[in-house]
Amino acid sequence: MEEKEQHLRLSKKYIKAILRKRNALSHKGDYGKAVIVAGSFGKMGAAVLAAKACLRTGVGLLSMYIPACGYTVLQTAVPEAMVMCDEHEKMITAAVNFDRFNVMGIGCGLGTSTETAKALKGILLNYDRPIVIDADAINIIGKNKRLLKLVPAQSIFTPHQMEFERLIGKTNTKAEEVKLQKAFSKKHKVFVVLKGHETFITCPCGKSYTNTTGNAGMAKGGSGDALTGMLTALLAQGYTAEQSCVAGVYLHGLAGDIAVKKTGEYSLLPSDLIDNIGKAFLKVFE
Repeated sequence: MEEKEQHLRLSKKYIKAILRKRNALSHKGDYGKAVIVAGSFGKMGAAVLAAKACLRTGVGLLSMYIPACGYTVLQTAVPEAMVMCDEHEKMITAAVNFDRFNVMGIGCGLGTSTETAKALKGILLNYDRPIVIDADAINIIGKNKRLLKLVPAQSIFTPHQMEFERLIGKTNTKAEEVKLQKAFSKKHKVFVVLKGHETFITCPCGKSYTNTTGNAGMAKGGSGDALTGMLTALLAQGYTAEQSCVAGVYLHGLAGDIAVKKTGEYSLLPSDLIDNIGKAFLKVFE
């Protein structure tokens, strides 16, 4: 079987071979400078979850670009993150220069206002490095598919089922959905992480992966924000987009599996998952 046709089910052994142990002589600059553009009035929790997950996954330096209403929230909830504020109180409206960051995550709790859509377009026009694109950033692109031409190659889309349908349209069968997901990755030279039971990952080269970790307790608002933060952190540390997708998705599910042993599926929170990211790394390395 040619590599471009390869499909793999993820395993601890496979992920362990990807992850690198840290150099004892390293410093924060060795682990990337990431920015996450997130939040709007009433949705600052999404930014908090993404930030915490990004830091727990090992990013060296994290900056958050948020609407002004979230300044106190972020500085209090995530003191390890630096905070930059948009001039607007309640939403993202400006496409500022993000060139000093080697990776960006965008979309968590962003909202889909006209002003935010214009800001997203401006960001895509001016930023040429990999972007982790989630939630409302996907919804904005779904409404204006011409923006797909502006998305940098090797970027990562992280839609759930409904968000993916906004990108590709409705499908009648799982086989049709898989075919369209693979085609989308190849056409736009991006990775797609279709979240759900056994999250399915497609690569521009034609390879695909099925995740084997995670549980029904993770079917809760905020779990996707945590994944965005984790993927952003891995990209920032120099992992390839493919490595970031498979390791991030596996560790995300594994953290949920560790947390659920104490909470049960009904009561599992995304915050519980984030608190167990460190244990997920330890379990992979053991």
